[in-house]
Amino acid sequence: MRITGRTAARIAASIEAHLHAGSLHGDHALPPVRELAATLGVSPGTVAAAYRQLRARGLVTGAGRRGTRVAPRPAAPAGVAAPPPPDGAIDLAGGNPDPALLPPLEPALRTVRAAHVLYGGTTEHKRLVAFAAGEFEADGIPSRAIAVLSGALDAIERILREHLRHGDRVAIEDPGFPGLTDLVVSGGFVPTPFSLDEHGPIAAQLDHALDRRCRAVIVTPRAQNPTGVAIGEPRAAELRRVLRRFPDVVLIENDYAAPIAGAPICSLRGASHERWAVVRSTSKFLGPDLRVALVAGDDLTVARVRGRQALGMRWVSHILQEAVLALWSDPSSARRLARAGGIYGQRRQALVAALAGHGIEVAARSGFNVWVPVRDEQRVVGALAARGWAVAAGERFRIRAGPAVRVTTSALEPPGAARLAADLAWALGRSGASSA
Repeated sequence: MRITGRTAARIAASIEAHLHAGSLHGDHALPPVRELAATLGVSPGTVAAAYRQLRARGLVTGAGRRGTRVAPRPAAPAGVAAPPPPDGAIDLAGGNPDPALLPPLEPALRTVRAAHVLYGGTTEHKRLVAFAAGEFEADGIPSRAIAVLSGALDAIERILREHLRHGDRVAIEDPGFPGLTDLVVSGGFVPTPFSLDEHGPIAAQLDHALDRRCRAVIVTPRAQNPTGVAIGEPRAAELRRVLRRFPDVVLIENDYAAPIAGAPICSLRGASHERWAVVRSTSKFLGPDLRVALVAGDDLTVARVRGRQALGMRWVSHILQEAVLALWSDPSSARRLARAGGIYGQRRQALVAALAGHGIEVAARSGFNVWVPVRDEQRVVGALAARGWAVAAGERFRIRAGPAVRVTTSALEPPGAARLAADLAWALGRSGASSA
């Protein structure tokens, strides 16, 4: 590996190029500042400035006497898409909802009024906010302050940036959604993992993570991605007791699957918790391309998020907000969402039961992802690909958690679940069963 450049920007770009090419990996030590400066014929200050740029973007960390090292999990390069499934393979890797269970867009789009919305007007669609408030309140979530954002990750990023400073720690689930981990790292924050079991975050693990001076914690209360875990009330009560010890921590609950999760929400917000937000995206139940999420939170958090939004993108398109309102508030919507949630639950449970028949126990009880522990991710992914299945290797989802594969069951019919379970058992060496 050869680092090049005569300016801080070019040196940083050279190192980043090696990261993207795979010639630099997590925890790899970068050359000492003075050594690299001598090699490049520049001042130590120039190299130090390059390293600072990389640290600010979450690509490297300062490790004291261990020097500057590549971050254990550098943020994924922008715009990098997952590889397409092999030709002819059934795609269970993408994490997408079943398009057949999403509402048709055309009728809703026909209801969008043609009037222009101009600068200086109301940025949030009042009827959408009122409808969302009713949905939040039905789940016991205060709705006095609500903001409209462009998806769950957009909302979470804005909340973190408004409350945290560069280098602050954020407690996150392990395993967890890789896009969220990348967001934390790229924001210059330090992801601090806590483990899960079949009931959700383990209280002692969360306590340990927060004790490391985390400034925020992000929790998925149901339909956790990738495990399918949902937090029940007994575990929620344990976690609330932990959070009472850390009243200044910003609590972010990513309730992204809300009406189709297949389990009730047990919020971790205690009455005395000062800074909190519940994020609900419409992507999984109305369609990913709508790019609308709603955030309920304390007054200060929502005000800060709105203020930052006003300085940048200003508002979410009223065309999209109206379309979401039309789709979500349609008289048939509740029935359609209940049906979709029921079908997703049947498909998930069909795989859970089929796996159990082969002695493979998994924790999924909500959403449409199943996390299957394995010894060798790549071997299992390859073996299943040979049988016509595309599943996701677990590496991108975990920090310290053990190896696994994620299976998205959103479009997996029960007969397919039985075949997949047999092929997984074969790939794991649990039995000689096969669906050849």
